[in-house]
Amino acid sequence: MDWMLERNFLILIAAAYVAGSIPFGLLVGFARGIDVRKVGSGNIGASNVGRLLGKEYFFLVMFLDLLKSLIPMLVGSHLARGAAPSPLLYGLWLMVGFSAILGHMFSLFLKFKGGKGVATSTGVLLGLWPYYTWPGFVTIAVFILLFLATRYISVGSIASAITFPIAYLLMALGFGWQPFGVQWPLLVFAVMISGLVIFKHRSNIARLRAGTEHRMVRSAQTDQPA
Repeated sequence: MDWMLERNFLILIAAAYVAGSIPFGLLVGFARGIDVRKVGSGNIGASNVGRLLGKEYFFLVMFLDLLKSLIPMLVGSHLARGAAPSPLLYGLWLMVGFSAILGHMFSLFLKFKGGKGVATSTGVLLGLWPYYTWPGFVTIAVFILLFLATRYISVGSIASAITFPIAYLLMALGFGWQPFGVQWPLLVFAVMISGLVIFKHRSNIARLRAGTEHRMVRSAQTDQPA
């Protein structure tokens, strides 16, 4: 692998962490006169912003948090174009996305605190074409179906996190992507990021078990917490 390509990936990994650290949920809340860390669940992600400000802000923050990883991943795709497939290449490409996710979860600008990483993880899935993109569509479908069925964002997020490594493995075997060969970093990362997202939802899991988790219920004008 070309040393200049490695250098460019390392620069991109550092830039992705900084991009991931941008707390869009907090900034959107400030623009509306609210510190989202002090109300609702206290989380800076799209779910809490949506509960406090309405579903249009939920989608705005989700989109911005998704872009934090999607754009660096697409830049990584451009860098990887034409390079010979290797575990190192896949590993560096994955580190770009993982760095953005870590930035979101442990923000440089928030004393290494942050959100749960669902939207930013989704950006990684969509940006690593086609190996994560197709399993990512399955994951998004699971999230939507579970959310519509339960009205719990956390249920959809946890279920989609569990679904992703399974969907990747099945598709990789079906398409001959060598998940136990040259693409082993993709399989390891899929399992690891799934576990990390679930770990970040441990407080939601506790509230679900206690019956105190926030549920989004449909009103005449917008979605509000139950």
